Amino acid sequence: MQRLRLEISGAVQGVGFRPFVYRLAHRYGLAGWVSNTSKGVVIEVDGDAEILAEFAEALLKEKPSVSIIQNIRSKSLLAAGYSSFKILKSKGGKKEAFVLPDLATCHECSLEILDPANRRYRYPFTNCTNCGPRYSIINAIPYDRPSTTMSRFRMCIKCRNEYEDPYDRRFHAQPNACPQCGPHLELWDSSGVILAKRDDALRRASVEILEGKILAVKGLGGFHLITLASSDEAVRTLRSRKGREMKPFALMFPSISQISECCMLSSEERGSLQSPRSPIVLLQKHDETNSRMHISELVSPSNPEYGVMLPYTPLHILLMNEIGQPVIATSGNLSDEPICTDEIEALERLKDIADLLLVHNRPIARHVDDSIVRIFNGREMILRRARGYAPLPMSMDKEGASIFATGAHLKNTLALSIGKNVFISQHIGDLETVQALEAFDEVWNSIEALYEAHPDIIAYDMHPDYISSAKAKESHIRGIPVQHHIAHIYSCMLDSGVRPPLLGVAWDGTGYGMDGTVWGGEFFNITGGSVSRIAHLRRFRLPGGEKAVKEPRRSAFGLLTELFDDPLEYLPSGSFSPEESDIMKKMISSKLNSPLTSSVGRLFDAVASILDLHQTIEFEGQAAMALEHEIGDNKTEEYYPIEILRHEGEPMVIDWAPLIEGIIIDAAERMDTGIISAKFHNALAESIAAVAEIAGERKIVLSGGCFQNVYLLQKVLDKLEKMGCEPFIHRNIPSNDGGIAPGQVLAALMMDSEK
Repeated sequence: MQRLRLEISGAVQGVGFRPFVYRLAHRYGLAGWVSNTSKGVVIEVDGDAEILAEFAEALLKEKPSVSIIQNIRSKSLLAAGYSSFKILKSKGGKKEAFVLPDLATCHECSLEILDPANRRYRYPFTNCTNCGPRYSIINAIPYDRPSTTMSRFRMCIKCRNEYEDPYDRRFHAQPNACPQCGPHLELWDSSGVILAKRDDALRRASVEILEGKILAVKGLGGFHLITLASSDEAVRTLRSRKGREMKPFALMFPSISQISECCMLSSEERGSLQSPRSPIVLLQKHDETNSRMHISELVSPSNPEYGVMLPYTPLHILLMNEIGQPVIATSGNLSDEPICTDEIEALERLKDIADLLLVHNRPIARHVDDSIVRIFNGREMILRRARGYAPLPMSMDKEGASIFATGAHLKNTLALSIGKNVFISQHIGDLETVQALEAFDEVWNSIEALYEAHPDIIAYDMHPDYISSAKAKESHIRGIPVQHHIAHIYSCMLDSGVRPPLLGVAWDGTGYGMDGTVWGGEFFNITGGSVSRIAHLRRFRLPGGEKAVKEPRRSAFGLLTELFDDPLEYLPSGSFSPEESDIMKKMISSKLNSPLTSSVGRLFDAVASILDLHQTIEFEGQAAMALEHEIGDNKTEEYYPIEILRHEGEPMVIDWAPLIEGIIIDAAERMDTGIISAKFHNALAESIAAVAEIAGERKIVLSGGCFQNVYLLQKVLDKLEKMGCEPFIHRNIPSNDGGIAPGQVLAALMMDSEK
C-alpha cells in the first residue's frame, strides 16, 4: 500500500473536477480526499501501486472536457490509512488557481429548460458543473458559493440534495438554483416601473422585440441591446439612439441552421459557435439571392461579413426560441463606454436607447463583453478576448518578478504575472470616457483582489499622454516603460511560444515611437534581451495629428505633400475645400500639429482616401477594412513597386513613393478599384519579404492591428513560407491593442532579467 499525492494546477475549479475525482476514486476502490486550494486541486489516495498508476492515467484521460490541466506534481508517500474518500473543505494560501471563464449552457441544461416535465422548465438561470457563470460572478478564490454573487440565494432542499450528491452533475455546482430558490426576471419600463415578473416577463419581452422595440437585456456579463435584425426601422432607430452610424452590429441567431441560411459556414466555424466559449464568429455573408432569411442591410452596411453568435445562456435560449428569428445583440452602452452591468445604472445610461429593460437580481461581479473570433487557416484567431476566454492565462517559459501591465489606450486590457502564468483581463475598451476609466480602475482592483497580488513591477506604454500610463506612474510601484510596438512583438512571442533570435514586424495605426514620432510600420531585430529597430515605413506628416485618425483625407494630404506641390490635384474632388487645403499646407510647412508618422495604418487610410473609399470614418479601421473588402474575388499576383532604402548606421526605409505613383496612374486610367487594392496589399507583403531576406532571420513574428487583415496576412505568410522562413502569428491573444498588456509583461520581465 502506498499514498499518491497529486497537486494539479490549471482550470480545475468550477468544472466538476472534484466530483469527477470522487467518482474515479470509488471506481478504483481508493480511500483519501480531494480539495480545492488557492493553486488548484490537491488529491491524496491510498492504494496498491499498480491501481494508483491506473487511477492517475484515467484522471488525465477522462478529466472534465472544460477543464485544463496545466501541471501535475506527483509524490509517492507512505500510506496514511484513509478509510473512505471525501471531498474536503477548500484550503487557502497564495492565490494562483485559474478562474474559469463563463461557459455557454450545456446540452443537458438546454434540454431541461425546454422540457415541460422538468422542474427547471423555462428557468433562465439553469446551470451545472459543465456550464454557466464563473468569472462574472466570482469574488474570491477558491471558487466556492460563498465567494460568488450567488451567496445571497439560499438553496432549497432539492437543489441542496443535488449539490451534495457526488453522482449528480450539479454536485458542487456553485451557481446551482431553481425557480423556487434562485434569481428571477423582471420586465421594467424605461423609468423602472415593473411591468411583469418571472416567465411572464420573458414572454412579454419577446413580444415587445417582435413588435420592433429595443430591449436592454441583462445577461451574463452585462447588458445587451436587442432588437429585430429584419426591421430597417428598428435597426435605424438603434443606430440613431446609440450614436453608431456605420459600425456593424453583432447578430444572435436561434439556431445553427438559421445561421447557415444567411452565412457560409465551415466545420471549424460551426465548432466555434457551438463550443462552450460561444464567441461572436465573423462569417461571410451568403448572397442575398441565396438566402431565405431577410436581414436588414443596415445591420452590416458595406461589409461582406456578419458577426454571429448563438444564444449562450438559458435566458437567451428561451428568448430566441420565442422570437424565432435573428436579432441584433450589441453591447448595452453608448459608443466608447463600457457595457452596463447593473440595472439601476442601466436605467440612467440606457434610458435614451432602450424602450424596456429585462433584468434579473443576480449581481454581476465584473463586466464581461462577448468575445470575437474568426477562423483563419482552420483555427480560431481571437480579435476581442472576453467571455469564454478571460481570464485564462498564457504560460511563459521562465519565472520572475510579479508584473502588472496597464495596456494601451485603445482596446485596453490589463495583465498580471504570477509565477509563469500571465493572467489577462477581459476586454475593457477605449479609455475615452469617464465610464471607461472607472471600468479600468474596477478591473485593476478586481484582478489584484482576486489573486491577492502585490506586483513587484508595473509595465506601461511609453506614450506620455496615455491615461493607462499615467495611472501606472501614480501607483508607486517600480515602473518599466515598454514601447508600444515592442510590446506587440512580445505579445505574439508569448502567444506562439517563440524565443529569440527573430525578426518582429509590428504594423498598426498609432504608437508612440522612441524618437517622438508616430510609429506603426516597424521591424525589430530581437536577440535575447536586445531589441533594435532595423527598418520602418517612410515617414510623412499627419496634419491635425489625432484628427487624421478619423479623417483618412488628412493622411492622404500629408503623404501626397511628400511627392507633389499640390496634393489636391491627386485627391478626389471635394476632399478638401481650397481654404481647407491652404490650412493643411500651412500646418505641414510650419510643422504645426503635424507629427511625422511611419504608420502602415495611416498608409492604408491614405490609399482609401485617394481611391475615394473613405474621406472620414466613424470607427477605427473602417477605411482599411473597406480597402480589403474592395478586393473581392480578384486573384491578381501583380504588385506595385516599393523600394528599400539603406543608409549606413540607420534603419532601412520602406519607400512607398513608387507604390503611390502607381496607384495614381492606375486610378486615373480607371482600373478596377479591387485590382488596385490587391496590388497595394501584394506590395506590402513583398516589402515584408524583402526586409526579412535582408535581415536573414528565419523566425518572423507578425503583430499589430494591420494583421487582422486576412488578405494581407495570408499573402505575407505565403511569401515567407516560400522563402523558407517560419512565420508566427496571433491566435489566443489579439494582434490589435487588446494584446499590448501581456506583451508588456513579457517585455518587462525580459528587461528586468537583463539587469
